[in-house]
Amino acid sequence: MRETPRSQGTAGGSRSRHPLPRPGRALAHMTGASGSGTPHRSDRRPPHTPRGARHPGPGGCLGTTPPVPGQPAFLSLGFFALCGLLFALVTWQVTATGPLRRADERLGRAVVGHGPTGLTEFLADLGNIAVALPLLAAAITYTLWRAGRHDRGALARASAAALAMAMVPALVAPLKSWIARPGPLTQDTGYYPSGHTATAVVAYCGAALLLRAYVRRHRWWPPVLALVLTLATGVGLVLRGYHWPLDVLGSWFLCAMLLVLSHRLPARYSRPPRASRAPAAPDQ
Repeated sequence: MRETPRSQGTAGGSRSRHPLPRPGRALAHMTGASGSGTPHRSDRRPPHTPRGARHPGPGGCLGTTPPVPGQPAFLSLGFFALCGLLFALVTWQVTATGPLRRADERLGRAVVGHGPTGLTEFLADLGNIAVALPLLAAAITYTLWRAGRHDRGALARASAAALAMAMVPALVAPLKSWIARPGPLTQDTGYYPSGHTATAVVAYCGAALLLRAYVRRHRWWPPVLALVLTLATGVGLVLRGYHWPLDVLGSWFLCAMLLVLSHRLPARYSRPPRASRAPAAPDQ
């Protein structure tokens, strides 16, 4: 016996219609709604990983879902450990009057007084608080103005930059008193590490890290300018006879660790919150 096929027509008309999708069923890769090959859901549940939602990373760059950080954490930890090792080595040579300190003092005496006096004095003054601190304050103010009250990441970065500057005298002053190194042109002690160099490093590099997030093109120039100003400050201090070269070098290593901490600790506040996964409704 042959089974009679069912008619797809309705009682009110003779034209056949395609079967409508039943609610509660997911249609996979349906062609024609918003593009061929795009997955759709008929139960109106939001997808767990939307393709259009791409959150920016901490530095403002486009990321993926989940967001990709701008710099791996192990690089920062490795740089922090390297600076700590070099700072410990320089400090040990200075306190123990090792061969590195003797070479440093020969070099310092040989270069003192070289260069135009007005220029070297100007470069040394870049490490004064009256010059470096207003620049950092302006960068913090600009960051707070651009961020508003609801950007927790920018608020955390600005607070960390201010805290790093406040930590400079708290770290440098005890080290100066403990090591008690005399200066190149005087027998007064308290020259290692260099406080002017530390002020320049934290102020200029901290301001560059804050402003770099708001530079759309050529984002390399704020860090490069900060490094140039920091290097110029150290050169001016050595040429004027205010510090030995190792005083400047030790401050660079010490403040580099401080900058890594102030830059990496607020990074978790810069990441957008993860989208909560809505519970899946049972199929009808």
